[in-house]
Amino acid sequence: MSASTDPSSSHEDRYIARLIIVDDEVAQMQALCDTLRDNGYLVTGFANPLPALKTLETTRFDLLLTDLAMPGIDGITLLRTALDIDPDMVGIIMTGEGTVSSAVDAMKVGALDYILKPFKLSAVLPVLSRALSVQQLRRRNVELEHRLVARAAELELVNKGLESFSYSISHDLRAPLRAVTGFTEILSRKYAQALPEEGRRLLGNVIDGAQKMDQLIEALLDFSRLTLAPLQKQTVSITAVVQDLVGEQRALSPDRKVDIQIGPLPDCVGDPVLLRQVFANLISNAFKFTQQTEHAVIEVGSQIQEEHCVYHVRDNGAGFDMRHANRLFEAFQRLHGEDEFKGTGIGLSIVSRIVKRHGGRVWANAAVGEGATFFLTIGEAGGA
Repeated sequence: MSASTDPSSSHEDRYIARLIIVDDEVAQMQALCDTLRDNGYLVTGFANPLPALKTLETTRFDLLLTDLAMPGIDGITLLRTALDIDPDMVGIIMTGEGTVSSAVDAMKVGALDYILKPFKLSAVLPVLSRALSVQQLRRRNVELEHRLVARAAELELVNKGLESFSYSISHDLRAPLRAVTGFTEILSRKYAQALPEEGRRLLGNVIDGAQKMDQLIEALLDFSRLTLAPLQKQTVSITAVVQDLVGEQRALSPDRKVDIQIGPLPDCVGDPVLLRQVFANLISNAFKFTQQTEHAVIEVGSQIQEEHCVYHVRDNGAGFDMRHANRLFEAFQRLHGEDEFKGTGIGLSIVSRIVKRHGGRVWANAAVGEGATFFLTIGEAGGA
C-alpha cells in the first residue's frame, strides 16, 4: 500500500529533495513520511516494495530510503533493482541494531549509508543531507566528464582544421612560391647580364623575398607541428640533449671560438623531441646573438627555486631592451633588425608553447649589449 503518493503541489517548487520510502511497518513509515515532509522533503511512501518499483519506473526520485528486512523482496534486492532503474538515485538502508552487519552488506551493493531503528530525527536528517551532497557531487562529476568529452571532441576538430591548414600552407602556398623562385633564378642565371644594374638589384630582391617567404612558411609548419603534436612523456636527460646540441652548433661554426659552460642539468619528465627543440632554439639563439661578441661565453645550467628546477641558457651577446620583453615570446616578433641578425621570429614562441604544454613557464632577463638569460621550468623534474 502507498502511504503518500502525491504531496500537495504547493510544495513542489521549494522542496529539498524527492524521497521514496519503503517500509512494511506502516505506522512507522507513515510517521517518517510526515516528519520528513515537515522538514522540507517531498515524500512518497510504500509498505510494499512492488508498487514502489512500479513508481520508480515512471517517477524520478533523488533518494530511496528502504527497510532492510521485509517479506517478499528484502531491502538489498529492492535497492539493487531500484539502482538498475535509476543509477543516479542514492539509497539508504533502515535497520535494527541486530542486523547492522547486513546493512553493511547492503552498502557493498550500492547503499550509501544506513539508519538505525527506532528513528531519531536528529540522526536521520544528517544522513539524508550527506547522501544528497554525495549525489550532487556525483552529478557534477558526470557533468564535468561530459564537458571534457565534448571539449576533447572540439579540440579534435580544431586539430584536424589546423592539420588541414598546415597541409594547405605546405602545398598550396609553396607550389606557386617555388615557381616564382625557380623562374627568377633562371632569369638571373641566363639574362642577368642583359639587365641594367638596377634591374639586377630588383631581381635579387625578388629572390631574397621568395626565400624569406619559404623560411616563414617552414617556421609556421614547425610551429604547428611542434606545439600541437601529442606529448610522449618519458625521462629526458637534459645534459645529453644540451651536449649534443652544443656539438651541432660547433660543427656549424667550426672557426668560432665560443666558451661553453655546462653546469649540472637534472633529468626531467617530458616529450624528448619537443624538449630538444626548446633547448635547440635557445642554444642556437645564444650562438647567433654572440656572433659580434669578441669573447663569446654561453652558459647552460640550473638551480633549485622553491622546490622547482629552473634551467637557464645565458650568453654575453647583443641582449635586448627589457621594455620590449612582453613581445619576446609572440610569433614573428623580432627585437633586432634583419640586417643585424637573421631569423623568422618564431623560435621563442615555439619555446613558450612547448614549455607551457609541459606545465612550466619561461621568462628572460637581459640588457642591451650585455647579453640575455632565458629561464624555464618543466612541470615534472628530477625524473619523477
